[in-house]
Amino acid sequence: MAIRTQREIRQRAPLWLTGLLVLNVALMAFSAHQGGEKTGPLVAQAWAQALFAPVQSALTGAGGTGVGFFQHLANLNHAATENEQLKRQLADAQTELHNARAVADENERLKRLLAFKDEGAYKSLPARVIARDPSEWWNTVLVNVGSASGVELNMPVVTPDGIVGRVIGVSPWTAQVLLLTDERAAAGGVVGQLGQSQALGAVRGLGRNGLLEMRYVSGLEPVKLGDYVLTTGQDGIYPPGLNVGEVVEFKEGSATQPHDIKVKPSARLNALEEVAVLLYHPPPRTAPTETLPNMRKQ
Repeated sequence: MAIRTQREIRQRAPLWLTGLLVLNVALMAFSAHQGGEKTGPLVAQAWAQALFAPVQSALTGAGGTGVGFFQHLANLNHAATENEQLKRQLADAQTELHNARAVADENERLKRLLAFKDEGAYKSLPARVIARDPSEWWNTVLVNVGSASGVELNMPVVTPDGIVGRVIGVSPWTAQVLLLTDERAAAGGVVGQLGQSQALGAVRGLGRNGLLEMRYVSGLEPVKLGDYVLTTGQDGIYPPGLNVGEVVEFKEGSATQPHDIKVKPSARLNALEEVAVLLYHPPPRTAPTETLPNMRKQ
């Protein structure tokens, strides 16, 4: 005998149940028609019920299985809906947490900028970076202060961590800043303590990878990885003593060959958000005729 699958049993369950119902009704009608002769029909009815009981139980179980199956599908659908709701709630919570962290970071940066303004030796003007050219990421940024606030060409731009660059364009309400990493940018620097070290040179941008190159440092001066570079004030743009960056690559020179030095800027030039424009005017340079007696007019 072929073994029927549970699916086939469920498909045929309505037919079997209908047949059993018809059979029971027929037996009851036959029993009622016989009147007093109750023994034979009752025995036949009992045998019929006994024979069909397993089938009826199987069909009932199959029907119950079908109901359980559909209930399971309903439960899965409810669980999927609930899962989507939980995912949306988690995404909303993560967004709120990200926004809260961003606000906290911004507050911290503004506090540092205000502290730098209060403690700095030079008057400064806080500003926000409002644009930068993606094709020239290391070159320039635009800030939201301009000549109406006292900003002038060549004024230095800094963060509490270090120098950023200088102003190369001004409108009444905005200013364009040339970053120190640009090839056209330069600053006088010294490796080590200002006034103590003689490792003087010029820091210039490489126009790529965010690093600076420090040139003209004598190969006889001691330099090592991790040394800090400060401004000297000799470039006529940046005041002395500001952080430039840290020596991250170093190839030792000689008496006739300067050191090969690469510097990582202290300021995060690739992620600028708030900066300060130093309202700084360098001291006037002394004319050669005032320092060299033989050049004076007789």
